[in-house]
Amino acid sequence: MMDWNTFWPLSVAMGIVLAVVPIAGLYMTFIERKLAALIQNRVGPNRVGPAGLFQAIADGIKIFLKEQVIPDHVFKPVYVMAPTIGLICAMLSIAVVPFGPTPTEPPTGFRAIIAPGVDIGLLFLLAISGLSAYGIILGGWASNNKYSLYGAIRSCAQFISYEIPLGLSVIGVIAAAGSLNIEQIVAAQGPGLASWNVWWQPLAAIIFFTSALAETNRLPFDLPECEQELVGGFHTEYSGIKFVLFFLAEYTHVVTVSFLTVLLFFGGWHFPGLDIDTGSTFTAYAIRWCVLLAKVALVVGFIMQLRWTLPRFRFDQLMGVAWKAMIPLGMLNLAALAIVLTLDISRWWLAGISLFLLIAAGMLNVSVSKDRIEGRSTSSVSRTRSSSPKEQLEGSRS
Repeated sequence: MMDWNTFWPLSVAMGIVLAVVPIAGLYMTFIERKLAALIQNRVGPNRVGPAGLFQAIADGIKIFLKEQVIPDHVFKPVYVMAPTIGLICAMLSIAVVPFGPTPTEPPTGFRAIIAPGVDIGLLFLLAISGLSAYGIILGGWASNNKYSLYGAIRSCAQFISYEIPLGLSVIGVIAAAGSLNIEQIVAAQGPGLASWNVWWQPLAAIIFFTSALAETNRLPFDLPECEQELVGGFHTEYSGIKFVLFFLAEYTHVVTVSFLTVLLFFGGWHFPGLDIDTGSTFTAYAIRWCVLLAKVALVVGFIMQLRWTLPRFRFDQLMGVAWKAMIPLGMLNLAALAIVLTLDISRWWLAGISLFLLIAAGMLNVSVSKDRIEGRSTSSVSRTRSSSPKEQLEGSRS
């Protein structure tokens, strides 16, 4: 039976997560609109409250007061249940993610994590986050709409494709720390800057971030809800609070991905000059918490900026990135990791191999693209020369 010393830290951590995540989801939409306005030379929301700060609250109230419309042609039980699946999976995955500095030795007081000391924490997170695809798939199927079904099928293919390189990218991190516990992985990256995993596994960091971004359905990977092709994709038939639940799950995944990127590759709450133990003083704890949140904020801002910077992939390009580029690079990186660990040589050799693989992949991509463009231009010229002047004139008129 759970004693009081275990119960109250767990309750406080759960309360923080349950209180912060919905508010963070509302204000992330506000921040993204402001960032989009800055990129596009617009003003953005500025009417409600000082500098528009109350716009997110007004949007939340509006959504809750909207009429809950359920179309007649949907399969109602699954239609209503589907939006909650993604949100539940997103909230469960946060349980093993430290949202603040945690000491290596478990104390008796509060810890900035709901489930501390889970030895398979990273495996649990990957398993639960993979289940979030069922919310989109079931929502698209239950909508009984062809556009929704197309979006659900795309989502299924996308999740399956990018789960593979996502898993390959974290093997090196697990091998370095010797544990699947996220807290132990962060502890292995301290205290200096040179201990961060991103320096000696840059290729793994890029593969992880790209794959995780694809699983959040954010641009340029938002093919399941591509409005130019599928109206609204899997959420075409959703409105009101059910629509919001889908996007609250998306923003929760964005926050989780940002935390994971920082915790696995960028040293978590470690920073040069902060060598004081986490639990020694409150000041040290607060500084480390600020360091972690600042890193996460930078990653979230980068994800938001990508939405307004990169164009959307075609679906064949989306699949090509996973199967023709990221999975082979992940396998090569895994082979290099095995060689480095087996020969017991410096892990900085892996950094050089990663950079070599990145450069080789880039040169190969440029070469293939150049040959493809030259082939298209050659075939176009040959077709033009083979046609008669009369056919060319009729073609130009048409």
